[in-house]
Amino acid sequence: MTGKITALYCRLSQDDMLDGESNSITNQKAILQKFAEDNGFPNPTFYVDDGVSGTTWERDGFKAMMADIEDGKVATVITKDLSRLGRDYLKTGELIEMVFPDYDVRYIAVNDNVDTAKSENELLAFKNIFNDWYARDCSKKIRAVFRAKGQSGKHLCPPVYGYKKSDTDKNLWVVDEPAAEVVRKIFKLCIDGYGPVQIARILTEQGIPTPTAYALSQGRDNGRHNAKTYRWGANTIAHILERYEYCGHTVNFRTKMKSYKVHKIVYNPQDEWQIFENTQEPIITQQTFDLVQELRKHKRRPQKMQMVNPFA
Repeated sequence: MTGKITALYCRLSQDDMLDGESNSITNQKAILQKFAEDNGFPNPTFYVDDGVSGTTWERDGFKAMMADIEDGKVATVITKDLSRLGRDYLKTGELIEMVFPDYDVRYIAVNDNVDTAKSENELLAFKNIFNDWYARDCSKKIRAVFRAKGQSGKHLCPPVYGYKKSDTDKNLWVVDEPAAEVVRKIFKLCIDGYGPVQIARILTEQGIPTPTAYALSQGRDNGRHNAKTYRWGANTIAHILERYEYCGHTVNFRTKMKSYKVHKIVYNPQDEWQIFENTQEPIITQQTFDLVQELRKHKRRPQKMQMVNPFA
């Protein structure tokens, strides 16, 4: 085992922040560093996930640690407590009782007195179940707060392209004129007979920044930029053409997370949405929006001489 790593794993989720400094990454590091030094564990190496739920295993720090375990580089994994490793009792139990032993890795949870090298840890399963219950309970409480906010008519998402937060009221959206002008242009092009693919090509050729590129130019880095950041896509156009928000309305509960364990976003049926009208200044008229929906529903475009352009 000489030369192998002692993996000191730290994790903090948004929920854990409610517990204050006791669960902070800094505090976890201090506890693990001292424990490793006091007990003579060699080559301590930190793996950290900050702001990541314990019910998901899509964590960069955790995956890096597992890669080193699979490469035979790790002798021992140490966490502050069991919940730092994970709050999904089935997966956490599998890791401790099957995966780690398979790679000859010793596991220690300092505050829970768990050490796989010293005992059978009879209470381990119960502690994992409690951690899973805690995650479920926190998720339920957060969803209740989220639903109450949404039912009150407050926005549940950041401002859509064309709007920005008010400088004086963070719950109020105000028109972001440069982006709003592009939104109006997109609706006009649709009414003029152009489809999403054609509109995307026109905007790209005219050098108009995409929503992501525009956000970057305004100092709002959403982390989604890639090679396509400066090229408009048909899906982006279609998404803009379907947003009720541009009529000045708030739309809540359009999506939901599958469960507290499955962090996948799915769309709710439209009859489950809650729409609050006239909550912000509209960028387009209701007439324009309804016309575009009708055109797109029937997958046809008007003859220019047969329909009045509401932008005229």
